[in-house]
Amino acid sequence: MARIKFTKNELKSQKDALKRYLRYLPTLLLKKQQLQIVIRRVEAQKAEIEERKKGLDQQIRQWIQVFGEGYPVDSLLSVESVTTDTGNIAGVDIPVFKDIRFRHEAYDFFATPLWVDTAVEKLEELIRLDEELAILNRQVELLEQELRVTSQRVNLFEKVKIPEAREYIRIIRIYLGDQQTAAVVRGKISKSNIVRSTGQ
Repeated sequence: MARIKFTKNELKSQKDALKRYLRYLPTLLLKKQQLQIVIRRVEAQKAEIEERKKGLDQQIRQWIQVFGEGYPVDSLLSVESVTTDTGNIAGVDIPVFKDIRFRHEAYDFFATPLWVDTAVEKLEELIRLDEELAILNRQVELLEQELRVTSQRVNLFEKVKIPEAREYIRIIRIYLGDQQTAAVVRGKISKSNIVRSTGQ
C-alpha cells in the first residue's frame, strides 16, 4: 500500500481518483469487447480465405499432375506491388488489403501449352489470397496486442486502483473521524477544567 496523507485534501484527492477510475472503466470494458468481436470477425475471414486457398491449391496440383509437363508457370508471374490502406478499429491502426499488381513475363502463346493461361490466372488468385491472409494475420497480431494492453488496464482498474482508492478513503475517513472525536473529547475536558477552575 502506498503512503498516504491523513488529511481532508488527500481524502478529496482519493475520491476524485475513484470517480475517474469508475468513469474510465466502462470505456475500457467496451473497448475490450469491441476488440474481441473484431478479432473473431477477422479470424472468420482468415478461415474463409484459407479454405479458398486450400481448394485452389488442390486444383493447381491436379493440373500439374494431369499435364505433368513441368512447365515453370511461376516464372511467368511476379508481384509488382501490394496496395494497402490504414483502417482504425477501437483506436488501433490496422493495415487493410486494397489491391495487388502483377508483372507478367512475355511468353510465346504458340510454344506454350494451352493450360498455362488458366494456370497463370489461378496462380495470381493464389498469390492474392496469400497477400490478403498475410494482412489479416497482421491485423490479428495488432488487435491482440491492443487487447492484451486493454485487458491489463481493465484488471489494473478493477483489481488494484478501484479497491485501493476505496480502501484509502475508508482509512482516511476512520482517521479523520478519530481525530474529530479526540478533538471533541479534548474540548469537553478543557471546558470542564475551565468550569472547575472558575468554580473554585
